[in-house]
Amino acid sequence: MVFEGSSAAISHTGKVRSNNQDSGYAGSNLFVVADGMGGHAGGDVASSLAIHRMQPLDHPYTSTEDAQAELQAAATTAAGDLIRAAKDRPELAGLGTTLSAIAMVGEYAVIGHIGDSRIYLYRDDALTQITADHTFVQRLVDSGRITPEEARFHPRRSVLMRVLSDMDADPELDMFVMPTQPGDRWLLCSDGLSGVVDDAHMDKVLRLGMAPGRTADSLLKLALDGGAPDNVTIVIVDVGGQHPLVSGTATIVGSASNPQGVVVPAARPARSSWLHPVRQAANEPTHFEPAAEYLEELIEEDRRRARRRRVGWITGLVVVVALIAAALFGGYNWTQTRYFVGADDDTVVIYRGIQQDIGPISLSSVHEDTGIRLKDLPSFDRSQVQRTITARSLDDAERIVDRLRTSAGDDR
Repeated sequence: MVFEGSSAAISHTGKVRSNNQDSGYAGSNLFVVADGMGGHAGGDVASSLAIHRMQPLDHPYTSTEDAQAELQAAATTAAGDLIRAAKDRPELAGLGTTLSAIAMVGEYAVIGHIGDSRIYLYRDDALTQITADHTFVQRLVDSGRITPEEARFHPRRSVLMRVLSDMDADPELDMFVMPTQPGDRWLLCSDGLSGVVDDAHMDKVLRLGMAPGRTADSLLKLALDGGAPDNVTIVIVDVGGQHPLVSGTATIVGSASNPQGVVVPAARPARSSWLHPVRQAANEPTHFEPAAEYLEELIEEDRRRARRRRVGWITGLVVVVALIAAALFGGYNWTQTRYFVGADDDTVVIYRGIQQDIGPISLSSVHEDTGIRLKDLPSFDRSQVQRTITARSLDDAERIVDRLRTSAGDDR
């Protein structure tokens, strides 16, 4: 069964790194992204080996079962290649690569995936992430300990729990089959795109309906505008649709596109950096596969971070509440230095405070009932008292009362 559609592949070093450790492949029936790791040389070699082991799978399939079997077999063979490369060149120890692949079989997409490169499906104006990241932070998300948004900025977001590497001769790929239909657009990418550009902005570009090549260019521009701290590799696959396949020639991008084939360059020994992933040099690996004994330490460190975050929030809240309380207390004390003259039932009263309430809280109280009856005041003075008369001080309030007493004919 031959796949009918169009595709494009693009790979960029990014703005920080000096070499491209990603590889990508877009053929007639097979589409792959691999994100290498292992230092200056190891990442290049790992992703290239994976792509070149996958490349012979680009042919029509009679069944989805055959496609799944070939994807798993090719991944296992690639893992063996990595083991031999590390044995032949000890400085490459620790090399590995993610692998996200789609083999199109008629109306179905057969997917093989390991690592944190991603496969998305854009269908009916909606973008859906199809693969799950094999990362430490994804485990935290799955267990409900952090949110997906927190995972985007977590300091351990680059720690991989599953990957093709020189340490596992039998890699476990996520394998599944999905029906596909004309109009579907598949996006395969390394975390150089998904780690910088969120789903909403990717959706906005895909919604424009441009040809695969222009779409890939637009997504790459978003990653570059976002700083592109890592290599960026993008493969776009359209099923049917308005953009015909220009050529049946496969497109290979990134380190696997080296015309001399898979070359193992002189490599610097990779420094172990799993404790400080955010402080790595630009040419050091971006991904780390911790040994099993490190997992509990990573989890405990995340617990400590969560506790520190809670303590920080509580401390900040206490400080804010204390500042608000101090401001309210200071404001209330200031109001108690103010005075005004007003009426209380049928007499003139000196009030302490201001003529305002905050909900049920009154900001004034009776300082002195003068005993001057309102009915004894001339109508103008009585009207002023009923509206209240502001005083500059207690002495001023007492002078106002003396004047009112004279007006009322009160000789006291």
